[in-house]
Amino acid sequence: MDLKIYKDKQEVAEQFSSYFVDQLKDKAAFHVALSGGSTPKIVFDVLAEDFSDKVDWSKVHFYWGDERCVSPSDDESNYKMTVEHLFSKINVPEANIHRILGEKDPVNEAMRYGNLLEINLDRVDDVPQFDLLILGMGDDGHTASIFPHEIDLWDSEEHCVVATHPDSGQKRVSINGKVINTSKEVAFLVTGASKAEKVEAVIEKTEGSDAYPASLVNPISGNLVWFLDEEAAAKLNQNPS
Repeated sequence: MDLKIYKDKQEVAEQFSSYFVDQLKDKAAFHVALSGGSTPKIVFDVLAEDFSDKVDWSKVHFYWGDERCVSPSDDESNYKMTVEHLFSKINVPEANIHRILGEKDPVNEAMRYGNLLEINLDRVDDVPQFDLLILGMGDDGHTASIFPHEIDLWDSEEHCVVATHPDSGQKRVSINGKVINTSKEVAFLVTGASKAEKVEAVIEKTEGSDAYPASLVNPISGNLVWFLDEEAAAKLNQNPS
């Protein structure tokens, strides 16, 4: 595990963007799964502003680790957010954007997206493998859309599962734990003081932390990077760099 701690959300976004672009170097094709949330939004702004003409976007294929079951024009759509903050500002072929169809029946869409990943990605022991998977973490310790009350979905036989938000009841389509841990590289983007308690629990593996899906992220490659701001890292037993 590699911990990278920066001053604030903006610096996290800038440093992660440089890391992301470095990952692309010398790759003929690059398959990345995106995350929703406030920190990725800033990352997309930085990528669009600083790297739009410095990256060959035609070799980058974009997917999502999870999506809310809403239309692509809905303000809650991870896809819509990415279009507004990244895709509309860079030259990426439409064929390289592989969205989860949140407007479709969730069960059928989870099956379709799982099949799409099997077709498009290399596989390890029959599990699709992303080159890079970007994850966030909720205040409750969830990641992708696998929540503590449905932690059994982590070990689902299906590559993609239908999850239910514990408060709103909203349905979501999410990749499972096997797909997450098969990724060549996994990067957490976590910022803000509200995340500090769960960051401490997950990284330092405190008692009871195995109830949080984020604690189960342990890629078989060993390549796990945390990008944190000082607020999110405040409870860790180390000095911010």
